[in-house]
Formats: sequence, C-alpha cells, structure tokens
Amino acid sequence: MTVKVLVNDPLDASAMETLAKIPHTEIVAKHYEQAELKAVIPNYHVLVVRSATKANKEIIEAGTNLKLIARAGTGLDNVDVKTAQARNITVINTPGANAISVAELTIGLALSLFRFIPRGTAGLKEGKWEKKALEGCELWGKTVGIIGFGAIAQEVTKRLLAFDCKILVYVTRPRTSPLNVTFVTLEELYRSSDVITIHAPLKDETKHMINEAALNKMKDGVTIIHTARGGIIDEAALLKALETGKVAGAGLDVFEVEPPTDEIRKKLLAHPNVIGTPHIGASTKEAQVRVGDQIVEKLRAEIAKLA
Repeated sequence: MTVKVLVNDPLDASAMETLAKIPHTEIVAKHYEQAELKAVIPNYHVLVVRSATKANKEIIEAGTNLKLIARAGTGLDNVDVKTAQARNITVINTPGANAISVAELTIGLALSLFRFIPRGTAGLKEGKWEKKALEGCELWGKTVGIIGFGAIAQEVTKRLLAFDCKILVYVTRPRTSPLNVTFVTLEELYRSSDVITIHAPLKDETKHMINEAALNKMKDGVTIIHTARGGIIDEAALLKALETGKVAGAGLDVFEVEPPTDEIRKKLLAHPNVIGTPHIGASTKEAQVRVGDQIVEKLRAEIAKLA
C-alpha cells in the first residue's frame, strides 16, 4: 500500500528530505485553505499540520481515508481530537520540541516590559533620549506564578531560577518536581505573584480562565506574560485591568483572534504598557529543526503500521 501524505503546513527542509525517503509513501507538500482542504482530504491517508491548519470536525469527517493526523508542535487545540478518536484516526504531536524557544521568548517579554526595551528602541529611532522616563525594575527576586507545568513551563522555571525568582506553580493534578518550585492553589498564585506567565493548553476549562474575576484576585501592578494559546485570557477584561492600572503590563505572543485586527485587540496593542509578538514562540531555526525531526520519526513509525 502506498501511504499518501499531505503536508499542509511547511516543515523544515531537512525534515521534508527525510520524510520523502520513508518507503511506501507519496508526499504532497502544499497548503490548502479550509474549503480546498475539505475537497482534497479524501485523497490522503495522513495529514500533517502545524498551527495554521484547523483539522476540525468538518475536515476530519471529510477525510474518508484518513488514518493519521500529525501536528508538528505542542498544542492540539487546532485538531478535533475527539472526532479523530471516534473515527479511529491516530493523532500525534511533538510536545517539548519547541520548549526552549518558547521559554526564551517568555523571559524576553518579561525583561522587555521591566526595562522598557521596545519603547527605548522606538524612542531612539525617533530621536528621543528618554533616560529619566524609563526607570524600570529588575526581574531578580520577583515572585513568579506559572500556570501549567509542562515542558515549556519547566524550561521557563530553569531560567527564572537564574534570576533568583521565587516560583509558584499551579497545576490541576498534584505532582512534585526536582526544580525549586512551590505548588500552590490558583488563588494563592493570583494573590502572591508579581509576574504571572501562562503555559496551559487551551481547553474548555481554561478558556477565559484569566477573566475579570481572576484579574481582581491578583496583586495590584501584576505583570502578565502569555505565550501559550489565545483564548485563555479574556482580552477585553485584560484591557480594562490595564486601563485601571490593576495590571502594570502585559507581554503577549498569542491572541484569541489572530491576526489581532479586531477592535478589542487593536485597543489592547495600542496600550502603552502592552508589548506583543505575532505568535512566534516556536519560530526559531533550532525549534523548527527539532520539531521537524521529531514529527518525521513519529511519522515513520506510524506509516510503517499503515503500509
């Protein structure tokens, strides 16, 4: 049997070369938008996606020959796993492959907020010398609350410990860690953290978990960093908290609407104490090589079962 594979979102070039060498496969690397994808997906046994493609119920049910969905990345919020499981379609991903890259961006956003790096750069480019206006603060010694404790959160923790931060962690299931962290309730994390960074998956129970009620429980002047998935923060509530000063600053790599071109997101990004990046947490050369290598090795094993 020839296994037909559609790579709908691009992989690293070296990963594509390795994928092409897997026996009994026919590889097509082309991006189809949702309507086109629905039309062509019956021709394929394997669908490979990153974050751009939504392997939703409609796509999966149209994939009458679909046996495997491979998500090159950590989250599975763009894959309807329940529908896939109901149709006996295997779903694989690469948790941890991009953890270092996302962790470094998380630290970068925090430092950029604390030391006014974006504003200082923009001012210099405009001919301004705002030395007196840009008195920041140190990350050193701060209490940082981490929501979630997967591979990315653990890499963030390792880096924060170098800043002598006190780390509070909230997880839904009790656990231990060799890292110097304290597991606490969500209420304790909100109450005690100078900085809160989110590293949880987007699920029904986490959607808008950072809402007005949650924000009101936080310290006055808290800093929020978000490099997980858009939709976990109620961004209208965050904007209100920024406007009142409840939240001192926010560093955002992900948004509920991407690109963030609607009115709420425009107002949020226009706030002087918000900095943002366009969902680039995993967008490093090193991460893309690791993600590509890991997903291809997993594909090799799964395709061998199909061929």
